[in-house]
Amino acid sequence: MDAIAKAWSRAVRTALPGPWRPGLVVREAVGALVLGGLAALIEVVSRSCLWPVTGLGTAALFLLRRGLPSTVLLVTATVAGWAAGPLPLLACVGWSAGARVKRVSVLAGSFAGAFLLMTATGAVKDAGEAPVKLMLGLSLGGFLLVAVLPALWGRYRAQRRALSDALRERNEQLLREHAMVAHQARLRERHRIAQDMHDSLGHQLALISVHSGALEVDRTLSDRQREAVGVLRLAAVTAMRELREVVGVLHDESTAPGPAPVAAAAGGGARTGGLEGIEKLVESSRAAGTTVSFGEDGERRPPAANVGQAAYRIVQEALTNAHKHAPGAPISVALRYEPDALVVEVANPRAPEPAGVPAGGRPAPVSGGQGLTGLRERARLVGGMVHAGPTAEAGFRLAAVLPYEGAGGGPAAPGAAGEGEAWVLDAVPVVDGGPDRRRRRSPAIGCAVGGAVVLLTVLGLLVWGVVAFIGAANEATVERSLYDSIQEGTPEADVVSRLPVGNGFFTKDYEGSGPTPPEGSSCRYFLSGDTSGAGREDAVARFCFKDGVLVEKQHYLGRF
Repeated sequence: MDAIAKAWSRAVRTALPGPWRPGLVVREAVGALVLGGLAALIEVVSRSCLWPVTGLGTAALFLLRRGLPSTVLLVTATVAGWAAGPLPLLACVGWSAGARVKRVSVLAGSFAGAFLLMTATGAVKDAGEAPVKLMLGLSLGGFLLVAVLPALWGRYRAQRRALSDALRERNEQLLREHAMVAHQARLRERHRIAQDMHDSLGHQLALISVHSGALEVDRTLSDRQREAVGVLRLAAVTAMRELREVVGVLHDESTAPGPAPVAAAAGGGARTGGLEGIEKLVESSRAAGTTVSFGEDGERRPPAANVGQAAYRIVQEALTNAHKHAPGAPISVALRYEPDALVVEVANPRAPEPAGVPAGGRPAPVSGGQGLTGLRERARLVGGMVHAGPTAEAGFRLAAVLPYEGAGGGPAAPGAAGEGEAWVLDAVPVVDGGPDRRRRRSPAIGCAVGGAVVLLTVLGLLVWGVVAFIGAANEATVERSLYDSIQEGTPEADVVSRLPVGNGFFTKDYEGSGPTPPEGSSCRYFLSGDTSGAGREDAVARFCFKDGVLVEKQHYLGRF
């Protein structure tokens, strides 16, 4: 019982899909009553005794058209081929099928099947009463006008609504993506600020730590002074540790390295760096008591601003790492101007053992693990690369290759704060661009072409019907001159050869009319071309044959 109840519930949901809101209920009820009453009225006018069944069936099919559009179309077309009452329903069902059947193959198959069923039903009903060509033409023209044209309009409306919904969803998606891009741009800017904090403040704190370390081992200082210097050095180390924790938090909240902005070295203002600032970095390290050599090789070429800034940051980070991990070791800084790129190299040997400092008295270097990652990203953004690793003498070497023009894997950031917002807006992806984008066509084009084809087909059928009607009428008409020239007693074969082929569509109502034919004879009926004085009556020409001879001919008036 549960299985039957579930199957019944599923069938009802399929045939009558919801949700049934009050407005939809009223609309469907009114439509069912109107179409059912109209179908019953047409059947009453046609003197059919099945008008109650037709009215109720039409109302039921109208209600089922939303859930079963193809099935209702086939049933309605079959009934419409037999009775005229469901023809208004056929237009509604065609519109619903065009709007609700998504697959073109299913839609075309449904309409083809509906046409065949409608034609077959009409042929069975009117068998022998009309020529086959005429029935096919009327059935095709009526089906195109009553069912196919509404289907095209319904499909156009459905596709237009679907296109509008898709465009609205796409617009909402683009707005969300725009907000996401702006958020990512803010995170990248935070990452850039964090990287600059790491490179700049970390370098200065490392110099403070180196200076204080040198003073701490100075024998000319008293114990109290040495203790104060130790406190100063511990404060610098603590500040470095806290700085790196803050930088780590900012880095973790940022997005993965991508097209992050690169700080451009302006020729003035608050910004510092570039190749000119590298000598100042070397002098600062020397002032801290570290032996630092600096050399340049090759013909000096001014690189792009972002390349110079990247070289400055790379040297700054390398000196900071050397001060932290190899205090007291000599450092060499070299710039080589190659034909196609600037090579920056910073190297240092193994750090010497500190003298006068008790074991465990020097804190371990603080490392946040972000330095080399930031350097590699900076070099990548200008199209270069960074190599870092230990040397054979247990020292450390860092080398970077930077192209002069800075053609890299990411765009340079705006140099001024006011340009940041423009950069965020330009970062929105262009979805519709690209040479492979397919041209979108309006649904109105296909529906308009289909409607034009239907109208042209109906017009062609109308012209063909007029021509066929005139030809059939001529085939069923005998001119008065021909009638007068045929004499009784003429062999049947000669008479038949002179008469038209005839057409029962025009003469079937006159068979058996007129004077009583000779006994045992067979008669052929034609319309007469002589219509003078006919009024509301048609002139009929009758030829009766017996034993292969024309035994009688009659010309009389018969009511139509």
